[in-house]
Amino acid sequence: MARYDPKAAEPRQQARWQAANAFSAPQADDGRPTYYVLEMFPYPSGNIHMGHARNYVMGDVVARFKRAQGFAVLHPMGWDAFGMPAENAAMERKVHPKAWTYDNIANMRSQLKLLGLSLDWDREFATCDPEYYGKQQAWFLKLFERGLVYRKDGVVNWDPVDNTVLANEQVIDGRGWRSGAVVEKRKLNQWFLRITDYADELIDGLATLDRWPDKVRLMQENWIGRSRGLRMSWRFAEGAAPEGREAVEVYTTRPDTLFGASFIGLAPDHPISQQLAAANPAVSDFVAECRKGGSSQAEIEQAEKIGFDTGLKVVHPFDGRELPVWIANFILSEYGTGAIFACPAHDQRDLDFARKYDLPVIPVVKPDGAGEDFDVADEAYVGPGRIFHSDFLDGLDIEAAKAAAIEKIEAMGQGQGATIYRLRDWGVSRQRYWGCPIPIIHCESCGAVPVPDDQLPVVLPEDVSFDVPGNPLDRHPTWKHVACPSCGGKAVRETDTLDTFVDSSWYFARFADPKADAPIDRAAANRWLPVDQYIGGVEHAVLHLLYARFISRALSDAGLMDVREPFAGLFTQGMVVHETYRRADGTWVEPTDVEIVTEGGARRARQLSTGETLTIGDIEKMSKSKKNVVAPAEILESHGVDAGRLFVLSDSPPERDVQWTAGGLEGAGRFVQRAWALFDAHEADKPGDPAADEALSRETHKAIKAVTEGVEGFRFNSAIAKLYAFVATLRDHDKAGGAARGEALSALARLIAPFTPHLAEEGWTRLGMEGMVLDAPWPVYDPALAADDEVVLPIQVNGKRRAEIRVARGMEPSQVEALVLADETVKAKLEGQAIKKVVVVKDRIVNLVIA
Repeated sequence: MARYDPKAAEPRQQARWQAANAFSAPQADDGRPTYYVLEMFPYPSGNIHMGHARNYVMGDVVARFKRAQGFAVLHPMGWDAFGMPAENAAMERKVHPKAWTYDNIANMRSQLKLLGLSLDWDREFATCDPEYYGKQQAWFLKLFERGLVYRKDGVVNWDPVDNTVLANEQVIDGRGWRSGAVVEKRKLNQWFLRITDYADELIDGLATLDRWPDKVRLMQENWIGRSRGLRMSWRFAEGAAPEGREAVEVYTTRPDTLFGASFIGLAPDHPISQQLAAANPAVSDFVAECRKGGSSQAEIEQAEKIGFDTGLKVVHPFDGRELPVWIANFILSEYGTGAIFACPAHDQRDLDFARKYDLPVIPVVKPDGAGEDFDVADEAYVGPGRIFHSDFLDGLDIEAAKAAAIEKIEAMGQGQGATIYRLRDWGVSRQRYWGCPIPIIHCESCGAVPVPDDQLPVVLPEDVSFDVPGNPLDRHPTWKHVACPSCGGKAVRETDTLDTFVDSSWYFARFADPKADAPIDRAAANRWLPVDQYIGGVEHAVLHLLYARFISRALSDAGLMDVREPFAGLFTQGMVVHETYRRADGTWVEPTDVEIVTEGGARRARQLSTGETLTIGDIEKMSKSKKNVVAPAEILESHGVDAGRLFVLSDSPPERDVQWTAGGLEGAGRFVQRAWALFDAHEADKPGDPAADEALSRETHKAIKAVTEGVEGFRFNSAIAKLYAFVATLRDHDKAGGAARGEALSALARLIAPFTPHLAEEGWTRLGMEGMVLDAPWPVYDPALAADDEVVLPIQVNGKRRAEIRVARGMEPSQVEALVLADETVKAKLEGQAIKKVVVVKDRIVNLVIA
């Protein structure tokens, strides 16, 4: 019997699929129900590894499964191809971003094809294709017409060496992630999208996404941050107000804690802070120091709290106390009004600040059961309780106190109840070359003028240089300078390009018909959308998914599409992790250059190429920087891609990380060989034993049921475990005849097809079946045959498990009781003690209560 040879089989089957154009989704309605499977498309960084592969293989399992169930499946692939890495490559390697990007796409496409994915390559596009981003420019202008696009001054992270805006994630310890320069906060005129117009709908729509992980929905809800509170004015004390100002406006979600107010805090970029900085060098220096820190909420909360006492005072609206006004680095200018009243006893940031600057800490909420002397030390109390030390609010619970405080402030004319959002409008301007040009022309006479439709796409010029830091579009001698479409006068193009999140905010809709003249073909989108199953990393749980949900609504309202929720089902997969290995000089070493030996019970690593002893490091996410990656080509060479596919899905639940190990891969390879041996040894005319045939038929239907439920429930590891068991069962049931084994092997080929598609096709052919297993229907189990005839019931005595008994499924409780009381093991456990009660839960458990 010949061993299975994946090096020959896998290319052979991929050639068959390609010749048949097997994975091209039908352009027209062919009567089948549709199913859209999509993995978050990759950035073309150059190579893929089995960490990437797990994501795509999961989608492939679903796509093949749904196709076998009779669905017309759309399973496309594209490239999220714009962004700074390409410009960095241009500067470092002296290549053009376009050439670097398309070379990487070609390389990664060939690597993906090794995996045998059922992708519709006819619909492939990259976001840097003018055909794609030109359509993006077209809908951008539609939103501009509707007032959803606007310009304003915004505070940004500015890298003074690279001369570009950095995202918060690109600022590390106050420095640019690439240049290492101290990042500055600057106000730049930026383009924004009015995502806040959809804040309520984006929150309310989360309730309809019942096939999304709860944690992702919660993360989005918290990011949008809808809160009901109080917007109020704190009037300056007499003689203590800055020029031209009477009060500080504050928004708070905790008006119940007003009597615990200790100070007023202003963001460094608050207008009053700026006014004071203009007149006082000390304030100016402090504000400049604050600007050196990070601007994200997480960075601000983790940073040391620093403040500046302005000397200003405000008057408490209820008790007349005068409170100091401080500028503080932990206050976000983008949230609320950019000013807070601080209640240190019930907010940890306020408490840390108050302890540092010796400001009052006044508890006003006490836990139930606490006395009037309740106090806080180093930890703010943020739990439930009753109000005290608060005059007319004393004794109320928190919600009642909030309502009473709001009512009082409104009656005093110093504020009103309000709902605000943490969500800010989406700043989409990027000062870089390799991005989608913003289709606006600036004219001194006419202002911002949209590029006419017949001049789209606005294509990036290719004759640019990266010898000088900054955006090459600003320096281009001809591309930048144009005639105004409105008046014909001299004008300049917008040189900012769009955030790459814009590119990925609608690509799923373009896949419905990537050659359509309109940005989105509404009929095709209505046919395929929403995406039935979207798969990707949890790191995109907020921004990408939120932006896509927003853009779907905005394009729907603009008449370009009808679907408002783009992703009906979402699955966030775990990562593939691997040990890391380092030389004494700190150099990372690839796993293929490492030999692991065990000496005296301890694992040791040795570099094969040098013989040097290596340090075995942490188990981490596969990454090129730490060289702990395994490429699909390596798997093909050693065990075959099917074995790699099987392993990344079998070792742990798909939402958890899976550790790549040589042993795990070898185990998957052994399964492939065992399954092939069953196909290869099949004798169709072998006589059988009726009892053995019936037993194998039952096991076959049980396997069909278990694997089907595993795939449908995204429990791929459970489905594969059943396949392992089914292969073992087939090997054990050697007395079954050719017909029964043929039925079982036919089912096996179809059940393994989503996971090991090449092996499945080879087995299908070896069985003499017509066509490809790809086109065969998914096996259907008979519930009667799939049901277990017997169940094992645990027997508990006074709540402790003491024995078990095997009985026929569905046996009546009275019959079970009789069998239990007659069981010798049970009698021995009871040791003659009297039984007071017997409780039988049908098909589940037996409880004996003894004196």
